[in-house]
Amino acid sequence: MGHILIIAEAGVNHNGDPDTAMKMVREAKRCGADIVKFQTFDPRKLASRHAGMAEYQKNNTGTDETQEKMLEKLALNHDDFRILARYCDEVGIRFLSTPFETDSIVFLDGLQDIWKVPSGEITNYPYLVKIARTNKDVILSTGMSTMEDVEEAVRVLRDNGSKEITLLHCTTDYPTAMEDVNLKAMLALKEHFSCRVGYSDHTLGIEVPVAAAALGAEVIEKHFTLDRSMDGPDHKASLEPDELKSMINAIRNVEKAMGDGIKKPSVSEMKNIEIARKSIVASRHINRGEILTEDNLTTKRPGNGISPMRWNEIIGTAAVRDFEEDDLLEV
Repeated sequence: MGHILIIAEAGVNHNGDPDTAMKMVREAKRCGADIVKFQTFDPRKLASRHAGMAEYQKNNTGTDETQEKMLEKLALNHDDFRILARYCDEVGIRFLSTPFETDSIVFLDGLQDIWKVPSGEITNYPYLVKIARTNKDVILSTGMSTMEDVEEAVRVLRDNGSKEITLLHCTTDYPTAMEDVNLKAMLALKEHFSCRVGYSDHTLGIEVPVAAAALGAEVIEKHFTLDRSMDGPDHKASLEPDELKSMINAIRNVEKAMGDGIKKPSVSEMKNIEIARKSIVASRHINRGEILTEDNLTTKRPGNGISPMRWNEIIGTAAVRDFEEDDLLEV
């Protein structure tokens, strides 16, 4: 199994504060993530003045305002992102940010070598074309989508120049209830599109991303925050740093445990074969020439003699010498 790409989704959990964003870069690196990802947008170009907040945003923020007003509190400017990208290089973690409108695509094109397309843009034709024409690899979240939605988005991306496309199964609710995860849909995407797949998680806890890794996810994305009690729309469905570290450690262990799929004794268990398996031995004194039967033979450890799988071959033959109880049988 190859290395699973783990994206620590900082998103807007910096609450519009560049210093908090820098700290999140350091924490993502400390926790072992491959990528720390942000979100780039102009609030006025992302949402109209008529767009209301989602229910989860209202619940998580305790307010009921327009999306534009909410987003204004969460946005970083272009200089902030340039600084963050350089800082990621210094720290030793890959920088990535999701653009939420076409001007942000143009800006980010010079800062990163792949794209992460969010679920909400999967039906945004001009956005997808703009992404595709950069000729970069794309990681596409598929929350809220039917298979037909994904097919159309993939077609647009491929027709306009996208290279490798990785599809992330996702449920767009924050937090996502376990019964709404439908993790097997990730496998359906892999079978249908014959491409790399992964999972973008919004559940509470770390169980589902770890399960996704065991099912073959090649990319795992998970929101994190410095403190889940902070104000903002996404903190409550995010992991705190130590939880993120635990998730990453668990996924790395799953990587090791998956192996190559060939059924064979591992190097570590070879030494235990003789100890754990059994051999055919005498169950009492046997005279030379005596016929070997179920009455004078049994099986016992260690397993360095004749295998019990040869039992029927041995029964009915004559003893080649005298045997005492517990002696390994010889033929």
